[in-house]
Amino acid sequence: MYRFQLFSLACAVAVSIVMCSDHVTAQLTSPDDVAARKLHDLFELRDQWEREHFPSWAMSRGDYSNADRLADTSLEAIEQRHRDTIAHREMLHAISPAQLSPTDQINHNLFDLILTRDIRGHEFRTFLSPIGGRFGPQQSIPQMAERVRFNSFEDYQNYLSRLEQVPQMVQALIERMKVGVKEGRTPPKVTLEGVPAQFDALLESDGGLTLLAEPFERIPKTIDEEVADGIRSRFETWSLPSVRSSIAAMREFFVNDYLPHCRTSIAAADYPDGENYYKHQLFVMTTLEISAQQVHEIGLSEVKRIRAEMMDVIRSSDFMELRPEASSLSDDDLFAAFVEYLRTDPRFYYDKPEDLLDGYRVICKKVDPWMARLFKTLPRQPYGVKEIPAFMAPNQTTAYYSGGDMRNAEPGYFYANTYALDQRPKYEMTALAIHEAVPGHHHQVAIATEMEDVPEFRRNTWITAYGEGWALYSERLGMEMGLYETPYDNFGRLLYEMWRACRLVVDPGMHALGWSRQQAIDFMAANTALSMLNIQTEVDRYIAWPGQATAYKLGELKIRELRTQAESELGEHFDIREFHDVILIDGPMTLPMLDDKVNAWIADVQAQVRD
Repeated sequence: MYRFQLFSLACAVAVSIVMCSDHVTAQLTSPDDVAARKLHDLFELRDQWEREHFPSWAMSRGDYSNADRLADTSLEAIEQRHRDTIAHREMLHAISPAQLSPTDQINHNLFDLILTRDIRGHEFRTFLSPIGGRFGPQQSIPQMAERVRFNSFEDYQNYLSRLEQVPQMVQALIERMKVGVKEGRTPPKVTLEGVPAQFDALLESDGGLTLLAEPFERIPKTIDEEVADGIRSRFETWSLPSVRSSIAAMREFFVNDYLPHCRTSIAAADYPDGENYYKHQLFVMTTLEISAQQVHEIGLSEVKRIRAEMMDVIRSSDFMELRPEASSLSDDDLFAAFVEYLRTDPRFYYDKPEDLLDGYRVICKKVDPWMARLFKTLPRQPYGVKEIPAFMAPNQTTAYYSGGDMRNAEPGYFYANTYALDQRPKYEMTALAIHEAVPGHHHQVAIATEMEDVPEFRRNTWITAYGEGWALYSERLGMEMGLYETPYDNFGRLLYEMWRACRLVVDPGMHALGWSRQQAIDFMAANTALSMLNIQTEVDRYIAWPGQATAYKLGELKIRELRTQAESELGEHFDIREFHDVILIDGPMTLPMLDDKVNAWIADVQAQVRD
C-alpha cells in the first residue's frame, strides 16, 4: 500500500502513447516551439504553486523555502486552490496537443488527468471529512518531526513555528467537520470507533506527542549551547503545550460533537450523490470505465481460481501428515481446518517485535541479489524497515510504504505493524516484504522519483492501479526468485492474492450492491487465512476509502496479461528485464496507456527482428 491517487481520463491518450521506448524527456524540440514553451512554463508555474501552498510536501522534495509554514487547511483556502486549479487547466487546454512532440503530448495528457481529478473530485467535498482511522491530525501531528531536516538554528526555528501553527490548523479542521455534519458528508461511524483511543494515546504523559521532542535530543554542536537551551525552552514552555491543548480540544469536539452525528450506513451510495461518487472513485482508482457489478464479478471469478490453487498447496503441506483425519474432509472443511491451524499454531508467529522486524529485513536482503537479474534499471535511493508507531498501530494495516527523496536526503521506508504479534503470521511476510519494498513499491516509486529530464509533476504522480498493481505483480515475482520456500510461504502468497481478489467482491458489494459490513467480514473470513483483527481492520478501510482496494487486483491482472501477451508474441526474443523497464521506466500511467505502451514495444521488437 502506498498513499496517493490520480484521476484518469484514459480515452484521450491512445494517440499519444506510442511512448518511445527510450527514456521520456521533457526537453523542447526547438527554441521556437511556442506551444512547448507555454506547456513547460505552465508545468513550472504549477510546481511553484504547489511548493507555496503545500510547504511540507515541498520539504519532502528538499525545498525548505517555506519551511516556517503549514499548509492552510481552511475552507477558504481549499476553495481558492480549486479556483486556481480550474485556471491552470484552462491554460493547459489553450495549448493544442497537436502542436507538441509525442513526448510532450504524453506530458500534456497526464497533466490534464491530474488537474481533472482534482477538479471533479472537489464536487464531492470529501475534504469535509478530514479524520479517519488511518489519517488525520491525530496521526500527522505526532510525525511532524519525521523526515525533516534539522541541521541549523533556522531549521529548529521553522519547526517550532510549524508546531505553533497547529492550533490554527486544528481549528480549521473542526470548522470543516462542522460543515460536513450540516451537509450530511460524514464518514461511516464504524470506521471512526478507534479514533478516540488514538487521541488518548497522544495525550498520555509518555504518549505519541513525545516524538515531537526527539529533534531536541540531537541538536548539532554547531549551534551555540545557550541558543540550544533557548530552543528547548521555547518548545517545552510554548510550542508543545500549544500542540497538546489543540489535540485535547480536537478530541473533545470529535467525541462529543462529531462522532454522534456521523452516519451509521457504510455504503458510498448513501453519501450525497453517492452513486456518482462511487463511480468516480472506481474511475480514479482503476483508470477504467468499469461498473461496480463488473468489478464484483471479476472478483468472484478470481476467488474461485485462487481457491483451487490454495487447495493444491494445502494438500502438499505437512498439515496432511499432522492431521491424518484431514484427508477425509470436504474441500470447504479442509480449508477451514487448515486456516484454523494457521491462525492458532505458535510456529507461525514471532514472540518479539524486533524478531518480526528482523525477519522482514532478512527477506529483503534475500531479494536484493535478484534485482539485477530481473531489472535493467535500478534506483539509487536506499530503503529501510521500520516499526509502525505504537500510537497508531492498532488501527493501521499490516504494513505500508512511505517514499523518500534523495533531494531531501531521505530513504524510503517499509513500515511493518508489530501490534498484536499473534495476528502477524510468518507465512505472509515474504509476499508483504516484496510488495512494500523491492521489487514492489520502493523500487517503482524510487525509479519514478529519479526520472531525469521530465517535468517535476511526473516524478510525483501516483496512479493507484499502476502502483498497487505493480506491487501485487511483484509478489508473484517471488516465485521466479525461489523465495516461497515452503508450502506455507506459497500459501501466504496465494493468501495475499486471494485477499486482493476478495476486495473486488466486497468493496463494490458494500458500496453499491447492498452488502453489510458483516457480510464482507464473513466473506473474507471464509476465503482467506487473514486474522480476524486484520479482516476487520481491512473491511473498515474499504468502507472508509471507497474504490481504492479494487485497484490492486485490476492493475495486477493487466500487467500479467501484458506480460503473457509479450511472451507469446515475442517468443525467444522476450527479455524480462526489458519488459520490466517498459513498465517502469517512464513512471506511473493509466492502465490503457500502459497497454498501448507495451503493444508499441512489442511491435518495435518485432520490427527489429524482421530487420
